[in-house]
Amino acid sequence: MKRRFDYIFQEKDRYPGAPSVAINYVEKDKNFEIGDRLVTPIQVMHNRLKVFGYRIGGFTYLTDVKSVEEEEFEKIVGTKVLVVNALRIEPHHSHFNLEEALTFVERVKPQRAYFTHISHLLGFHAEVEKSLPENVHLAHDNLSISL
Repeated sequence: MKRRFDYIFQEKDRYPGAPSVAINYVEKDKNFEIGDRLVTPIQVMHNRLKVFGYRIGGFTYLTDVKSVEEEEFEKIVGTKVLVVNALRIEPHHSHFNLEEALTFVERVKPQRAYFTHISHLLGFHAEVEKSLPENVHLAHDNLSISL
């Protein structure tokens, strides 16, 4: 952010309409709170880039995932609702494809799972949805998830 939006962080001659931001650093093994919710960072690999997903109570959100180390996987165990990427049918170097996402869901065993970060290469929504296990769905715009 400091590189792309440097004007936000200027202290001298600050642009009057620049937004104010508070910097909060996320650490791999340090939970934090948002309001009264405990948030657990989950470090995953997006090809060779380390990125974070998050668990908030029984909800886990992971996108841009290609692999998850075992110690990070342990943070996901017991989640009730999982949101994870399933980019397309064919393998991809930095994202789960459909088969990998389904295998991941099978390993996590959530009550419900939703696939996000999907491309047109996955296929038509209604057709793909019919092929998924009963507790797995494709996410869509305006989707609301209740726990």
